[in-house]
Amino acid sequence: MKAAVLTHYDKNGTDLEIRDVSVPVPENDEVLVKIKAAAINPLDNMIVRGEVKMIVPYKMPLIMGNEFAGIVEKTGKNAAQFQPGDRVYGRMPLKKIGAFAEYAAVKESALAVIPDYLSYEEAATVPLTALTAMQAFEIMNAKAGESVFISGGTGSLGAMAIPVAKSLGLHVYTNGSGENEERVVRLGAEKFIDYKKKNYADVLADVDYVLDTLGDRELPNEFKVLKKGGSLVSLRGMPNGRFAKRNGMSLFKQILCQMAGRKYDKMAAKKDQTYDFLFVHEDGHQLEKIGEVFNRDNPLETSVDEVFYLDQINEAMTKVKRGKSKGKTIVVMEK
Repeated sequence: MKAAVLTHYDKNGTDLEIRDVSVPVPENDEVLVKIKAAAINPLDNMIVRGEVKMIVPYKMPLIMGNEFAGIVEKTGKNAAQFQPGDRVYGRMPLKKIGAFAEYAAVKESALAVIPDYLSYEEAATVPLTALTAMQAFEIMNAKAGESVFISGGTGSLGAMAIPVAKSLGLHVYTNGSGENEERVVRLGAEKFIDYKKKNYADVLADVDYVLDTLGDRELPNEFKVLKKGGSLVSLRGMPNGRFAKRNGMSLFKQILCQMAGRKYDKMAAKKDQTYDFLFVHEDGHQLEKIGEVFNRDNPLETSVDEVFYLDQINEAMTKVKRGKSKGKTIVVMEK
């Protein structure tokens, strides 16, 4: 089969190689998936640059790709949840990625059935944002009736996180460009702040939770609007000690993460708040729940920017690296 392979880390980025490799044989708890479409994310370029080595130290050569949709080809001896022919999607297990390939052997616990109204290309845009939303609110231990501020909620994450937050009974606040206000309110936001007119830090106060998508430059303001004892989950900050313990890392890595995230822990400590970094892991059960939140009458919002073939993988990776996409960049395996 054809696969896009990383041969070495390079802080400046490097091309992936298209190689002929053996079709993987699924282990007892795995499913062999024929990959139909995979999404390229900033995470993929971060892996190439070696920026996640502290969290997941991959061995080379490495078949790349984290997010995919495909069809079940066959199942391992103990994998009984899916049958050949099932349309499935998921986030590849952290320790065994490999979605940029014609086939992948994936733990069945990482998979969920694709909603029938989504194409493979559309479905490939869903898992990472869906799991990010579910896992962020899980870390927060969010409770109905409380409030959450989702920073920069007009993008693909907001389109997922806002309805999920609403389904949990949360009061949802967000900010962004005014042209998106109507759409975001329709998704479930109760309060929208046009960043060109007002600073959310001057409008909000005593919010129970903050989901940070903007990182270092905005974290001081986000802690400012968070109530005393509130919880902030960041997708763009740095790992800290809490992250390392939650993910069962070694004592050495716990110390490294504690040092890396010390700045944010100090910000949080001023008002007895908590800071958590989120690196999304696979979870098919959570993806199933997403299928319950969204349906044909309330469909998942997906946005595909451009579709490439596997032999154009480096062109697609470069496009994502440049940013300013209007949706997910997708790679399909068959011409």
